[in-house]
Amino acid sequence: MEQVNSRVVYQNPWMTVREDEVRRPDGSPGIYGVVEKPDFALVLPRWEHGFWLVEQFRYPVGRRAWEFPQGSWGAGGEGDQAALARRELAEETGLRADRMIHLGHLYEAYGYCTQGFDVYLATGLAEGEPDREATEQDMIHRAFTDDEVTAMIRSGEIVDAPSLAALTLYRLAG
Repeated sequence: MEQVNSRVVYQNPWMTVREDEVRRPDGSPGIYGVVEKPDFALVLPRWEHGFWLVEQFRYPVGRRAWEFPQGSWGAGGEGDQAALARRELAEETGLRADRMIHLGHLYEAYGYCTQGFDVYLATGLAEGEPDREATEQDMIHRAFTDDEVTAMIRSGEIVDAPSLAALTLYRLAG
């Protein structure tokens, strides 16, 4: 597939939306809407019997749900993905990890978005105070057992696709 033309149709500090005119392999024309967003880091904070999760209201879907700590560098932030993972873990939960193990890189929704994410397993956790951003002021965090996490997935309390994909990487790593 070949890009013929591209134009930005919307932009803000967090994302750019563009419309691309394309030519398919058979020569026929097409259009793609593409959302450009920076990559993020997602952390699986593991304690002896399960994981720590965070819960917050997600405006686009109009509900609260549990997920793993995650985020991207904001304006002016920089560093590698491991440093980002450590920052997000401390910011959202107050937890600090002795070890961070990279489990893999995945894509959020590659059918329309450029955003990927790196998954980290955090172990050797020490508790502290969260330092949340203004957009996270309603966030709470809590430790859950593995059985509770499984029940939360089944009941629809955990519906975040990156969190579920990250849990799959963890389980495959054994």
